[in-house]
Amino acid sequence: MDPQRYPRLSRIALPADLRQFPESELAAVADELRAYLIESVGQSGGHFGAGLGVIELTVALHWLYDTPTDRLVWDVGHQCYPHKILTGRGERITTVKKKGGVAPFPKRGESEYDTFGVGHSSTSISAALGMATALRQAGDPRRVVAVIGDGAMTAGMAYEALNHAGGMDPEPDVLVILNDNRMSISENVGGLTKMLGKLMASNTLNAVREGGKKILGDKRTSPAARFMKRWEEHAKGMFVPSTLFEEMGFHYTGPIDGHDLPALLQAMKAVKGRKGPQLLHVITTKGKGYELAEGDQIGYHAVSPFDPGLGVVAKGGPKKPTFTDVFSDWLCDAAAVETRLMGITPAMREGSGLVRFSKEYPERYFDTAIAEQHAVTLAAGMACEGAKPVVAIYSTFLQRGYDQLVHDVAIQDLDVLFAIDRGGVVGPDGATHAGNLDLSFLRCVPNMVVMAPADEAECRAMLTTGLRHDGPAAVRYPRGTGPGVAVPATLDTLPIGKAELRRRGRHVALLAFGAMVPLAEQVGAELGLTVVNMRFVKPLDSELLLDLAASHEGFVTLEDNVVMGGAGSAVLELLAESGLAKPTLMLGLPDRFQDHASREEVLAEAGLDAAAVRAAVLKRWPSLLTPGLKAAG
Repeated sequence: MDPQRYPRLSRIALPADLRQFPESELAAVADELRAYLIESVGQSGGHFGAGLGVIELTVALHWLYDTPTDRLVWDVGHQCYPHKILTGRGERITTVKKKGGVAPFPKRGESEYDTFGVGHSSTSISAALGMATALRQAGDPRRVVAVIGDGAMTAGMAYEALNHAGGMDPEPDVLVILNDNRMSISENVGGLTKMLGKLMASNTLNAVREGGKKILGDKRTSPAARFMKRWEEHAKGMFVPSTLFEEMGFHYTGPIDGHDLPALLQAMKAVKGRKGPQLLHVITTKGKGYELAEGDQIGYHAVSPFDPGLGVVAKGGPKKPTFTDVFSDWLCDAAAVETRLMGITPAMREGSGLVRFSKEYPERYFDTAIAEQHAVTLAAGMACEGAKPVVAIYSTFLQRGYDQLVHDVAIQDLDVLFAIDRGGVVGPDGATHAGNLDLSFLRCVPNMVVMAPADEAECRAMLTTGLRHDGPAAVRYPRGTGPGVAVPATLDTLPIGKAELRRRGRHVALLAFGAMVPLAEQVGAELGLTVVNMRFVKPLDSELLLDLAASHEGFVTLEDNVVMGGAGSAVLELLAESGLAKPTLMLGLPDRFQDHASREEVLAEAGLDAAAVRAAVLKRWPSLLTPGLKAAG
């Protein structure tokens, strides 16, 4: 870090160093922190806009509280880059998301300042309440602060925690800071969002308040000013949800301009000295201080490396479609034919590919905010009345709606299609966002049809198959692009439970699921083995598998899912049920959470690259190296 450009920030290795600065210099520290964040994320890429919005708040928190002794819990961890810079990771922040580098979210194993691991939203209040309760029981006076924002207050778990905290006796000493920037990745939606926006949108109230200050003077000496202040508090209750939080048992303060550092510090000092549950409402701007990010808060939520002087520049030339793109086009094409189709997303319009659908079919588009459980049961309710709901959701976020998938959809055998993006290895976002478990937790659910496409065209056909199927179905596809197979414009279907024989070989059959099919084809061609694109994890193609069992020495299953309980386990269960003892090598993801790295690096670490798969097969069947055994494809 260049001390000429960052004369204050370069002297801050840890928050204790920050606390050596007088309050009068904190605004300058915040300016340097914002400039350094822009420079560093420009080099590395990563989450961007949310961090810019919490610069002043981060500085204030680490200056006012004795972190890490006092416990600071961040929600939706993409707000945490400034926090990481101030807590010993500033020199390494450009390694974020890279193998061996700084984690993109708070991670307990990385730093004592990361008090709670974060990836999914709306966990901070529950975690902070748990910490405050445990500390009180131990007679420990440390303070606990939860910072919740970027849409996390739209999720039900936040209200469960607020409800619990507000009703506890004795009252817990916990501060919740609502960082209200009116955004998640997309714009926030829902009734609470409207409530939170009323005061900021009320030009009349703001004008009266500011005008009254100028005319009536200081409320400490002027009776008229004190009356005006009481009127303001009364009027504020008509515009902001102070009553909501107060009735839940929290002492509400705000709203405060989160970029006015003196005002922010004054408010935080006041609430720091109070006992019981406190809620401080702070208004911030996502992307604050970088004009392009303020103007395009969705586009600058997360970025690839870019030149801060130019901003993010779109790459020229034709772009290879991703699986998300395939889904996006399919959804609109299917909606044009099937008028009962409804599109549902839990606050992932951009990531899950519903932008076009939301514009072309706004009356059939439903963003539930960060509420995965509600999204799934909403779909179940729609299906009860004859609609054809499609829930577009990341694999990692479907984990949060698992009970609803089982209880509300599968038990009732309802006609809901799950379009599961980011299945399998995701990579740079780490374990919190990995889709490594979905084949295991989906295939054990009765009534479910579970599909995994090998390529782009098959993804489209499987989505149509799931839509036409009468009952719950899931299509699970990976992040990024596929092998580049052309996608037809038609809405074709596949026979449910039928695999595809891609290559007829001898001795050993490679049974590949989803994204592992191209890898299996490469190894199969090298060793002269049979290759099967399994297509369906549930139901399996039992007829083909039993036929291959009779003519092959053994099986190799390949999946980008954990081996335990995954697709390979399904094959073994079928063989056992049929009374067959067939040597089977199961290759997949390990029984541990893998750290962040590129998708290719994570797969290689798991032994799912061509060299590792070839070596594993030959170790199990060394006779395949015998001359003359290799068969033509």
